[in-house]
Amino acid sequence: MSMQFGFPDWLKKYLGSLPLAEVRYFETIGSTNDHCLSWAGEDTADLSLVVADYQSAGRGRADRKWVTNAGAALAFSLLLRPRGKEISHLPFFSPLGALAIREAFERLYDLPAEIKWPNDVLSGRKKLAGILVENVWDGGDLKAIIAGIGINITRASIPRQDQLLFPATCVEAETGRPVNRWLLLAAILTEFINWREKLGSEEFFSEWSGHLAFTGERVCITGNHRSDLVGTLTGINRTGELIIETDDGRFEKVTVGDVRLRAV
Repeated sequence: MSMQFGFPDWLKKYLGSLPLAEVRYFETIGSTNDHCLSWAGEDTADLSLVVADYQSAGRGRADRKWVTNAGAALAFSLLLRPRGKEISHLPFFSPLGALAIREAFERLYDLPAEIKWPNDVLSGRKKLAGILVENVWDGGDLKAIIAGIGINITRASIPRQDQLLFPATCVEAETGRPVNRWLLLAAILTEFINWREKLGSEEFFSEWSGHLAFTGERVCITGNHRSDLVGTLTGINRTGELIIETDDGRFEKVTVGDVRLRAV
């Protein structure tokens, strides 16, 4: 497998004006997140980017496989060096990625999208994108945050029906027209950088809450070594937990972990 990388001129055309520290583009890679995790041990600066055309061993949450076929999807990871208040806002980096994707969809394509707690972006109640955030620790010190993002662009990016945990779609199916992946990448990175400055703010929570999928609807939460939780999704709290009102009037908090959320 080729592991050659660079920052080709055609990609600079899209990303050259962004304040990225370093860009590594791979035609073929195992996993952009895995590359960032190993890169984090070096003296790599904040806001370094790994992007790939074909990803053979991409991962979602709980090590679920995320295949990225060549030319069919967007697969990239950002290496972040957390600073100041960001260290106390770690649960918000997944929704930060989701907000960036959602805002880019709206700005470029006028495509409405929702954020499915904790780390997916939906259109028409089908999954368009997923975010995987991994933290790099050295003892008690947080050294880096890796924010990996995968987006289905063409129909070739949608897994087979028997491989899906949740219905999926792609950007071209939702917009009805061809999509320039690299223009979308630049728009997402721009939104990510902008919203990162507002991490944990009132505006951040307002935007996240305002576009939270299944709000006011009956849902079922499975996983996290607990019995299934069924109730009405009422929103999120200021620590990023999901709030479910059960049928007997109790309010249950759900923390991020290996959980699945589905409509009832």
